[in-house]
Formats: sequence, structure tokens, C-alpha cells
Amino acid sequence: MAGLAAAQRLSFQRIRGRGLRTTAAALVLSGCSGRQSVLDPAGSDAQALFTLFVSLLVGAAILWVAMNGLFYWFTRRSTGTLPERSGRMLILFGGVIAPTVVIGAVLLWGLSLLPDQRAPGDGLTVSVLGEQWWWRVEYTMEGVEGSVVSANEIRLPTGQRTDLRLTSDGVIHSLWVPALGGKMDMFPGRETRMSLEPVEPGIYRGQCAEFCGASHAWMAFMAVAMMPEDFATWLEAEAQDAAEPQSDAARRGLAVFQAAGCGACHTVRGTPAVGKVGPDLTHVGSRLTIGAGRLGATLDNIER
Repeated sequence: MAGLAAAQRLSFQRIRGRGLRTTAAALVLSGCSGRQSVLDPAGSDAQALFTLFVSLLVGAAILWVAMNGLFYWFTRRSTGTLPERSGRMLILFGGVIAPTVVIGAVLLWGLSLLPDQRAPGDGLTVSVLGEQWWWRVEYTMEGVEGSVVSANEIRLPTGQRTDLRLTSDGVIHSLWVPALGGKMDMFPGRETRMSLEPVEPGIYRGQCAEFCGASHAWMAFMAVAMMPEDFATWLEAEAQDAAEPQSDAARRGLAVFQAAGCGACHTVRGTPAVGKVGPDLTHVGSRLTIGAGRLGATLDNIER
């Protein structure tokens, strides 16, 4: 009976071990895709960074195998005395020449990617101001007077490079949409710039990548890549004033908004509300989220 119990415990441990390994593998692989994954690129800039990453990973794996192969060879297979000249050549090649060539090549390759990350846009400029703790977004088109103001959501046309001009109010932030490209820091009183070229339409998640205070973890936004014609239609609609209330409930809501003084902080174009402190709420219902990506933009969440 004791032997049977021991066998059962051993079998259970093996099953549990396989289960843990399977679960760990599933968790690791689940992080390789999704709307906020650098391993699932949807833009030309993210694809270039992904190719660089995979190349470095493969190179590191080859180097690891080669070095361990040499250790095995000299400690297990060829245990005789190594000539001094051969030892010096091995150290010179393996410790100086090879690392210098490899690291230099990787450095040059990485630097060659930078110009594309900062290449001029194709006419659309998106200015993003990092607030505490949300994102103020403004769209301007080359040759078009005026701009369109939104918040906590960035929309970009696919197949075109968009210029992003970034700054901050108060603290350092960092704008990052992993599926579309690299990150760029945002500094108070200074404008930094980058550009993105989405290639696949979709909804991707962005995040502040620099610890900026108490609500840093909640400072997210959605990046929506749209076909150029869909983007043009959306931008035209976004430039319009807020729609007139069509129901008694909507008219009562507007009256409450005005009576409560919400317009001191928020703008709703087409109404007396012209506040600049908080996010522009003109078309808040058309956004995917509210509260800097915290909740979906549903009536229930807005009511809450």
C-alpha cells in the first residue's frame, strides 16, 4: 500500500508539473499578440523594431550555443594542453574582434532606423499634450485652416506617415503604442517629435511609458488606425460642433451640464462651454473609452 501511495504521489507530481509547464507556456505565448504587443506589429515602424529584436534574439541564441559548445569541447572532448598562440588567438578573436564587429553592426543597424522614426509626415500633424493624467490631442492638416481637438484617443490613417508633436504639462510623460512604433518622452516646456505609419487598420492600446505620478498606471489611450477615406470622413465629422439635443432627456442633460458649471473646465463646441482645463467633450460619445482609457464609452459608464 505504501508503494502504491508513493507511485500515486509521483504520478500526481508529474501531472501537476506538466500542467504548470503548459500553463506557463500558454501565459507566455498569450503575451505575443494583442493590441498592446511589440511582438504583433501593425505599423512599418513597429515592424522594423520587431525585425531588429528577432535578429538580436537569434544572434544571441547562436552565440550562446557557440560559447557553450566551445566550453564543452575544451572541458570534455579536447582536454589536452592548448598552445599559447592558439589561446591568444582565441581570446583576441572571441573577446575583441568578434564582439566589436557584431556590436558595431548592430549599432549601425539600430541608428539606421532612427531617421524613419522621425521622418516628416504626409500632411497630417497630431499634437499631443500629456496632462495629469490624460492626453490632450489636436489634429491639424497641411493647407487646412483650424484644428480639431479631442482627448484620450489618437486616430491615424493607414499607409500614410503622421507627424506627432509631443509636449507635457507639469511632469515627464512618454507616449508609446507598442503595436505601431517606438516610444518618445514628453517634457514640460519642450516639444519632441516622432512619426508613425500604421499599415493594418485596427484598434491598438497606447500607454504612458514613464512613471508620472499617482495615476500613471491609468494613463492609457486608444490608437485607431483607419483606412484613409474612413479617416477623412471621421475627421470631417469630428470638426463639427456638437449635435443639437433631439429629445427632452438630452435637453435636460444639456441644462444640467450648463447649470452645474461643467463648462468652466470642459469645452463642448456649439455651446457656451469653453473650458480648457479638462478634456474636450464635444464628441465624447463617439470615442471608444472615457477616463483616459479606463472605461468603455457606454451610456452606463458615462452615467457612473
